[in-house]
Formats: sequence, structure tokens, C-alpha cells
Amino acid sequence: MRENLYILLVMLIAVPIAGELKFHPFQDDFRISFGTTAFFFFLLWLRKIPAYLTGLLTGLAVVLFRLGLDWLSFDSFHLMTSIKLHLPAFVFYGTFSIIFSLFRVNQFHQLPLLVGFLATIAEIAANLVELWFRSPHWHAVFQWEVISSVAVIALIRSFFVLSFFNMIQLRQAKWMEEQQRTRNEHMLILVSNLYEESIHLKKTLRDVEDITRDCYELYRELKEQEPGDGENSHYAKRALRIAGQVHEVKKDNQRIFAGLSKLISDENDRDYMTLGELMKVVVRANEKYAKLLRKDISFTYQVDTPYLGCHIFTTLSLVNNLVANAVEAIRERGTVVITVTLEEERFFLFTVKDDGPGVAFKDRELLFMPGFTTKYDVSGDPSTGIGLCYVKEVVENLQGQVDLMDDTDGYNTVFRIRLPIENLVQKG
Repeated sequence: MRENLYILLVMLIAVPIAGELKFHPFQDDFRISFGTTAFFFFLLWLRKIPAYLTGLLTGLAVVLFRLGLDWLSFDSFHLMTSIKLHLPAFVFYGTFSIIFSLFRVNQFHQLPLLVGFLATIAEIAANLVELWFRSPHWHAVFQWEVISSVAVIALIRSFFVLSFFNMIQLRQAKWMEEQQRTRNEHMLILVSNLYEESIHLKKTLRDVEDITRDCYELYRELKEQEPGDGENSHYAKRALRIAGQVHEVKKDNQRIFAGLSKLISDENDRDYMTLGELMKVVVRANEKYAKLLRKDISFTYQVDTPYLGCHIFTTLSLVNNLVANAVEAIRERGTVVITVTLEEERFFLFTVKDDGPGVAFKDRELLFMPGFTTKYDVSGDPSTGIGLCYVKEVVENLQGQVDLMDDTDGYNTVFRIRLPIENLVQKG
């Protein structure tokens, strides 16, 4: 409501000023001005304030503005004469807005031709009423020459305003669509990161389960070796207590994992997106990442089947990991190329190439091991080294494979993921 009141205030200032840009088609006090153009535009914009109310307020503002101009312009200012001269303008804006309100024009924005036609009728009627108030002989108003001139001007002006208004609406809609797309991409990357974390959490749950089982087995062995209150019994109790504590950690992690799984594992149409769109998301996200790292990196992608729908979070988390690794590996400037091809109509081949420094031969065997990294930040702190380990685990769970290729095709580093199509595309 505050925004609408602000627009109304601007309207009450703009329309009287625009009304001073005018011409007189009938060589009398009747004027054709830009005030009507501005008035119609604001009526279309102000959908939450009744049109008749804005019309009456605007008519009053116009009269007061013109009275003020007369008072400043003429040495001998006569209030009643000036009111009589400008009161028909109030009648015009009041009539226009009342007809506009009766026609409920703002309910037909999706039908621009109808809006233009109804606004033309409202302006013709308002102009004729104003002329009738100004003319000493009312029958002189209802002549074909007068009506046709008023109608032509009203038609041109109404559709000009409507075209301008729709252009602004279209531009605003595109801006909002762009904003929504940006938010959606951010959310997709965020959820894909959560998907990645859920995989790590699932692995942690397995490790915690193993630790709990081992602690309990140790407790049983210690109890069996020396029953009673001996030293082994003391250690057995500690082992049992540790098993209980680890079990509590497991239950907490299970609750977190259940929440993440509920968030990202409910399969429906919204969980799938075409490969072409997914690669666009990856490229846009990593373009921002490269700028954040102050690197000049060029990204290109090619997809053989851009309209094939794939699971969003699995695809994003895998490809985005490899591309982000390439961005981090490139020192100042470079190129990253993403390709998605089909092999034997049964497998996806996701390939990520970059012209960074490459991977040393001695590091190749350790590359997919947990904790291994060759990347350090500006402070000298190492990366976590879990990205490629995660990729390998997810790919193997999907019955695929990930490899660092020897045939680099002119690029220093080439990673390839080979996945069965049926494990990634939408079922049914």
C-alpha cells in the first residue's frame, strides 16, 4: 500500500505538469494535453486504488495547479473566473476515471486490445462531457467533425499509452524472470551441495556403525577374559561407555541424514531438468566462482542430447565438482570445456577438460583417495581433498566409473565420468 500511495503522489504531481504541454484543436479553451496520457498510464499502474478516487483527486490537483499558475501569471486574478475556466478539467478527469472504473479496465490487462478500446471510449466520453461544460451551445458539441476529431485523438493516445505500458510490463516481467532464474540456479547448486554432503554423512554413519560394533565386541571380549572386578572389567566398562557415546552420535547423524534425504530424495518431475539447462547452470555458477577467485576463465559446453531430462542434484554435484576443481587448478587464465556424449545409447560420457597445470604422474594413483589434495589457499592451508573421493563414490554407487584420461587432446587435465543412462534419467 505504501508503494501505491507513493505512485499516487507522483501522479498528483506529474499529471498537472504534463497537462501544461497542450494544444487547442478547436481554437477555444478546450485543450488536448499530455496530462491525459500520463493520467491513463497511472490508472493502468495503480490497480489497488479505486480508479474513480484517483480520478477525482487528480482532477482536483489539476484545478488547484492551474489556479496557482493563474495567480502567478495575472496581475488581476479573479478566483471565480479562474475556477469557472478550469472546472471542466475536473469534470474530464472525474468522468474518465468513473467510466474506467465502471468498465473494470484493470481486470483485462491480459487483453490489451480490449483495454485500448475501453480506454478510448472513456476518453471520448470524458472529452465530450468537458466540451459540453465549456460550450455555450451543447448541440455544437455533438457534431461529426468534433466527435471524429476527439475519437481519433483518443484512439491514438490510448493505444500509444497502452503500448508503452506493456513494454514496461514486459521488461519488468523479463527482469523478474531473470531474478527468479538466478534464485533457482542458486537453490539448485545449494541442494546439490547438500546432496554431496548427504553422501558423506551416509559414509560417516557406516563408519560410526562399525566403530560402535567394534567397541561392543571389545567390551564382550574383555568381559569374557576376566569376569568380576579386575582391570579388564574396568576397560570393558569404558569400551561399553564409548560404544554408547558413539551410538548417540550415530542417532544424531541419522536424524540429520533423514532430514537431508527427505529434502532431496522425494522423486518427482521437479527433480529432473534437461541436460542442456543443467550444463548452463554449471557454467554460470563457475563463471561466478572464477570471478570470485579473480581468474579469467573461458567456459564452453557441448551436449549431444540437450533435451534429455536427468536427475538434477546427482548430475550437478558430479559435474560441478569436476568443473570447480578445474577452476581452482587454473592459475590466472585458461579454458574449461564440458562435453556430454552418448556411448552405445546406454552410457553417458561426461568429460571435463582444462588447460591448467595438469596432474603430476606421481599423484595419479592417490588422486581419488580421501584427504589427498594438491591445492592450497593463499594462507597455505590445504583443501579438504574430499571432492574427487566423493565423485568416485557416487559414480561407483551408480554403477559407473570416473577416470583421469591419458589422451588429453591438447588439454593438460581431462576427467571422464561414464554412467549408465538408466541410473540418471527420469523413470517412466
